[in-house]
Amino acid sequence: MVVVLRHQVGHPTSRAEIYFEQEVEMCVIPVSPPIKILHGTCNHKNKEISSFVSTLLLYNTNNMIKLSPKKIGKDFVCSILESQVRRLRKKHNFKLVAVVGSIGKTSTKLAIAHALEPSRRVMYQTGNYNDRVTVPLVMFGRKLPSLFNVPAWVKIFLLNEKTIRLPYFYDVVVVELGTDKPGEIARFAYLEPDITVVTAITPEHMECFKTLDGVAKEELTVCDFSKKILVNADDTPAQYLEGRGVLTYGQNPSNTYKVTNYESQGLQGADVELQLASEPPFQAKAHILGRQGMKILLAAAAVGQLIGLTDDELQRGLQEIRPFAGRMQILTGIKGSTIIDDTYNASPAPVMAALDVLYAADAPQRIAILGNMNELGEYSEEAHVTVGSYCRPDMLDFVVTIGPDAEKYLAPAARAKGCTVHSFSSPYEAGDFIAKQLKEKAIVLAEGSQNLVFAEESLKPLLADKADEHKLVRQSQYWLNIKSKQFTTL
Repeated sequence: MVVVLRHQVGHPTSRAEIYFEQEVEMCVIPVSPPIKILHGTCNHKNKEISSFVSTLLLYNTNNMIKLSPKKIGKDFVCSILESQVRRLRKKHNFKLVAVVGSIGKTSTKLAIAHALEPSRRVMYQTGNYNDRVTVPLVMFGRKLPSLFNVPAWVKIFLLNEKTIRLPYFYDVVVVELGTDKPGEIARFAYLEPDITVVTAITPEHMECFKTLDGVAKEELTVCDFSKKILVNADDTPAQYLEGRGVLTYGQNPSNTYKVTNYESQGLQGADVELQLASEPPFQAKAHILGRQGMKILLAAAAVGQLIGLTDDELQRGLQEIRPFAGRMQILTGIKGSTIIDDTYNASPAPVMAALDVLYAADAPQRIAILGNMNELGEYSEEAHVTVGSYCRPDMLDFVVTIGPDAEKYLAPAARAKGCTVHSFSSPYEAGDFIAKQLKEKAIVLAEGSQNLVFAEESLKPLLADKADEHKLVRQSQYWLNIKSKQFTTL
């Protein structure tokens, strides 16, 4: 089938002409010059086609603004997807849980999904589909094609129409909402989540948000369109929550949902006691590590209770939560060493929480790989100095930094505390150095962001089993090509 939209530029009253041709496997939708499509309907014998084309006709660029083909294509796709999600939500009865925040979104999303899965049918995506184009795809279980792969998009739109028409299989959908500049969270208002979890309000993308007030204004936009808000109050300054009527979680006794007892089992996790609102204390086994891990577990438990899980269902669900790739994942290293892989991303609060886990571990040698914490703008110097000052010479045999800001700011602060520090511009060099210095039964913590860091690559020489490389983050050919280009030019 082919859908061809034709238009007359400069004729504001003209309507797009729609043609359906069988046994043709291409679709042409002109995107330049600007498209003019007026409201209309389509009555085709195929219900999916009819609904799809009616949605196309609702896409209206009234101002005839000259946009790039990419911008036009993205807006066009998003308009259709968002309309389809609205109709899916209106027709079917399922709960939608959204996760926003400065840190820990993907881990929290996955923890919530895993906690619900034993007792509910849950739709979620394991990666980071979190922008305007990809979030709607999660609702329908679709993969992202190239923006200009028109036949693939037409297929997605038609399959979505079928999903809307048929009974919906899932009880709960869990999505992650991302932002890197002001105004992006507001674009998700059409979702109207039943529950939104705010993981933290801390510095992020500071080159765009400038101040923490800017971050809070953006992330807490969810309060305007969510039915219930659950906020990690430990990592969200209190002034941003005043008068909002939110539910809170964390370690503070004043929180709605809190950890009331914590007994560490080392790198195996912990036995915890949770207070879920006004319910009696709840016992659980945590397999994820550190303070940040406890908050992730608590968020999942709180959402489970709000969804309506029984205590038995919660117990089973929380058992399913394990460390995720690049997020406090435990790997076996050479010489009987243990690797704590926390290389997915980095910012001060989780890095310091991870250092606490390392400090608490019993080992003859402790090594911290601390890479650049990116996208912090003018806050970068302060953030790196804060982490560097948190390094303890009595708990660390040495610190390895990767990246320019880590070398410029973090390394001197760690040295000022008495730590031995080695700085590298490449994760490959850092990994080779550590492999030569590694002692039997050592523990290595790895932290860092993406560009000019990719600390996961420093772990490859340290892995006992080369097959475990696939457990590291960013191992697709796409990412390996980026890393190769970055570090061969240094």
